[in-house]
Amino acid sequence: MSDPTTGKPNGSTVVNGSPNAVPLRSSAAAASSTSTTTPPNGNGTSSPGRPTPARTPSVSGLSRTESLVDFATAEADERAARVRKLLPEEFILPNGHPDYLRLILTSRVYEVCKETSLSHAVNISNRLECKVLLKREDEQPVFSFKLRGAYNKMAHLDPAQSWRGVVCSSAGNHAQGVAYSARKLKIPATIVMPEGTPSIKHKNVSRMGGHVVLHGPDFDAAKQECARRVQQDGLIDIPPFDDPYVIAGQGTIGMELLRQTNIQKLEAIFCCVGGGGLIGGVGVYVKRIAPHVKIIGVEAYDANAMVQSLAKGERVVLKEVGLFADGAAVKAVGEETFRICQEVVDEVIQVTTDETCAAIKDVFEDTRSIVEPAGALALAGLKKYVAQNPSSDPTRTLVAITSGANMNFDRLRFVAERATLGEGKEALLAVEIPERPGSFAELIDAIMPHAVTEFSYRYNDGRAANVLLGLSLTAANAAERVQQLGNLMARIASTEGMHAVDVSGDELAKSHIRYLMGGRSTVPHERLYMFNFPERPGALDKFLATLRPRYSISLFQYRNEGSDIGKVLTGILCPDAEVGELETYLSEIGYPWVDCTESNVFKSFLRN
Repeated sequence: MSDPTTGKPNGSTVVNGSPNAVPLRSSAAAASSTSTTTPPNGNGTSSPGRPTPARTPSVSGLSRTESLVDFATAEADERAARVRKLLPEEFILPNGHPDYLRLILTSRVYEVCKETSLSHAVNISNRLECKVLLKREDEQPVFSFKLRGAYNKMAHLDPAQSWRGVVCSSAGNHAQGVAYSARKLKIPATIVMPEGTPSIKHKNVSRMGGHVVLHGPDFDAAKQECARRVQQDGLIDIPPFDDPYVIAGQGTIGMELLRQTNIQKLEAIFCCVGGGGLIGGVGVYVKRIAPHVKIIGVEAYDANAMVQSLAKGERVVLKEVGLFADGAAVKAVGEETFRICQEVVDEVIQVTTDETCAAIKDVFEDTRSIVEPAGALALAGLKKYVAQNPSSDPTRTLVAITSGANMNFDRLRFVAERATLGEGKEALLAVEIPERPGSFAELIDAIMPHAVTEFSYRYNDGRAANVLLGLSLTAANAAERVQQLGNLMARIASTEGMHAVDVSGDELAKSHIRYLMGGRSTVPHERLYMFNFPERPGALDKFLATLRPRYSISLFQYRNEGSDIGKVLTGILCPDAEVGELETYLSEIGYPWVDCTESNVFKSFLRN
């Protein structure tokens, strides 16, 4: 897995100079190409100084991808032979490569797909001070661009062979694309999925007409079963990305968006990168028609097979990949897609999970649609690109392809939790405070006027206590955020005995520690109350200011969850003889409360 703050693999093994990767085999395109790449730097992009890939024109003016190249090597001959088996002669260039321009222009995707809209993202554009357009592939019948490639491949199958049926191993958008296409073309389709695939996924594919086979504990086993059925039953494998017809089907997206916008103002197109079919298809078309337009890929830090492959000059196989953006999580890019990407991709940007969540929120605020994590990768990369390449030209146009919207509903809670961190609007701090009367109040004074989004505190018998503190930030950009956060932490440090550490980028803190703050306490006379108060500016501050002068607080837990009512769990030290006076005082505060002191959960988890 990769460190989201640096993009460098954690605990990875270096094999032939490539961390966390095993070389597959050298690409002939890499050997013949004059382009150079450098590994990603700390900000998640390929180095700004990397030369633009050289595209040597032939006498016909075509790029190297289409021009005459000496294919004298055995590997090149092997590849050319495979291409001849897949394509008619009229779709093969003299160098043996597929003629992608012709394949895209004659694609059959519009028998089932729609030309998706290129919508102006007004809110994002205003914030980034440029024109941001979203190519809405989530509008397709299966809510993903994958239908284009799957249908185009299957529509070109020989009926003399396709009557036996097709097969693929997938539990995602490719499976739905194959099943939908099979129903349209009246071809039997078998979809092999791992046995642990959630029922919602395989039931959806079954609903579309696919015959689902659950096999094996993981995708490696599912792929082996898929290959067995190809050999034993004569089924035709439909690859998810590494096929000329699939690549051409995805390339129709590039054809559409060049018709839908002013090419002269178009600066860059951002594509999520998994196996490379989408960016390869879009790139090979766009670079032929509008070579000045940058083709920029976007990968998650922990699923960066294309970044590593381009840096090494050959395809690499990752030992493991992160699965948050599962629609773009592959261990190795395709052979043909990698050859194309070496020629047409200008750079690849890497983004964190939090940045992806922020992009999902951005798309929702502009379109009221919820895209899946892989569908938001392109926009996350676009935002990072703008931050690193500022411009005073408000007419500069950038396109992000929202590739899919097959979001698992149970992920929405996680996305909402992480989105504010990803857009830099929230900071998570670990604060150490002295365990003395009044220190809680001093901390509240130090962090004001920042709105509190999360607060977890538990009395400790030692000299110091630890508080996990979430605060909203108002910074407009990364530089302002650093300054604002620095000033805040300096104010905390200036308070006697206090120290703060920014843990906004710490995965352990964000995923686990924030939910485990607390523990058992032996402090005497502790009572537990749960309060409800309106989520409006100043409500929590008022609650704290009213409560803290009179009573010692032994526990405090609050999290802003976006509701109109906020909930606070508070431990208050009060002798039994004074409980009546305490509860009279609590009623005067004006916020509804419930006494939880006799709760079995309180006694089991928070009291000794």
